[in-house]
Amino acid sequence: MSDRTLRGKVAVAGVAETEYYKWGRSPDPEFKLAIQAILKACENAGVDPRDIDGFSSYSNDRSDASRMSAALGCKELSFASMQWGGGGGGGSGAVANAAAAIATGQAECVVVFRALAQGQFGRFGQGPRSKVVSGPAAHTLPYGLMSAAHQFAMKVNRYMHDHGVRQEALRAISLAAYHHAQANPRAVMHGRPLDEAKYDESRWIVEPFHLFDCCLENDGAAAMVLVSAERAKDFPHPPCYLLGAVSGSQHRAGATVHNTPEYASSSFPTVAPRLYNMAQVGPADVDVLQSYENFTGGVMMSIVEHGFCTAEEVNDFLTYDNLVAPSGKLPLNTSGGNLAECYMHGLGLNIEAVRQIWGQSTSQVPGAEISMVTSGPMVTPVSCCIFGSEATL
Repeated sequence: MSDRTLRGKVAVAGVAETEYYKWGRSPDPEFKLAIQAILKACENAGVDPRDIDGFSSYSNDRSDASRMSAALGCKELSFASMQWGGGGGGGSGAVANAAAAIATGQAECVVVFRALAQGQFGRFGQGPRSKVVSGPAAHTLPYGLMSAAHQFAMKVNRYMHDHGVRQEALRAISLAAYHHAQANPRAVMHGRPLDEAKYDESRWIVEPFHLFDCCLENDGAAAMVLVSAERAKDFPHPPCYLLGAVSGSQHRAGATVHNTPEYASSSFPTVAPRLYNMAQVGPADVDVLQSYENFTGGVMMSIVEHGFCTAEEVNDFLTYDNLVAPSGKLPLNTSGGNLAECYMHGLGLNIEAVRQIWGQSTSQVPGAEISMVTSGPMVTPVSCCIFGSEATL
């Protein structure tokens, strides 16, 4: 194995989140939410917040690292990183950046975080309101292609048409998320179960997405504390190591005006092989998957592009029984995910992946040793990571 790898060099010491709110309902501003989540993650790890010397985030998070360092009383700021791009494509990329800083000695204790207060800064789920349209949007907005749901529905419709994927496959992803949320008291949709009839009767947002195929919109914050692997056993939780973390996308994935060559894709074809190569595992080794749901169709495509099944096997593989913990073939989004726990641009998925390795999930997969996260399907860049127990090193 090459020394140029993150495998086994970084561990997760603590994780936490604030209370999650419906969009616009947080009583606190975004910066305060970020600080609250970081303080809770430090408490979870048994780490003095003043020992944090690095911050890593994504999706253009507005909580500035220098300002947070001052607010937390950090002794020094050694590292600050922001993954480019909107949406959740940088969720695992921010983990990769933080881990790279630790593995190369740029920092000792890095927090990965994401905070949202849409009542303070605006709602993601609405199309832009502007009297002037320029750039790539000039080719789409005038024709009604205004929101993320519109844009990604086109990719998913193409994929479903090409491969004969039925609506039931998307429904199974949604039902599994809501099932797991009923066991998770943190979940926004806790106490609000979903069944097949309710899914089928829900309104179309844009075909093939029913209401329950679309992620939530929330306020709140989440944080993870990363340290070097040598310190993994110094904390109260069982060691949880990063086995691999990568980001990127295939050739011309960012081509404008919807003319990328691989149009019906979740953007992982070149990324997933690099992840498995670094982690030294394959899809058959993964015990539990947390897959970012901007929309269920992106989950479906990313599951295929990470090798869990072929496109022709989707209808048989993506069933409710296969996706629910504890006994499913591939337990999926065991906290409720973006559909039913919270939409914190997907960082909650990374936290849930760690809790599975710790044996602390509310829908625990027995004996979970390898836990994967895929972040931000259909955007560019995307990212993914794999966490493992001590037995995996």
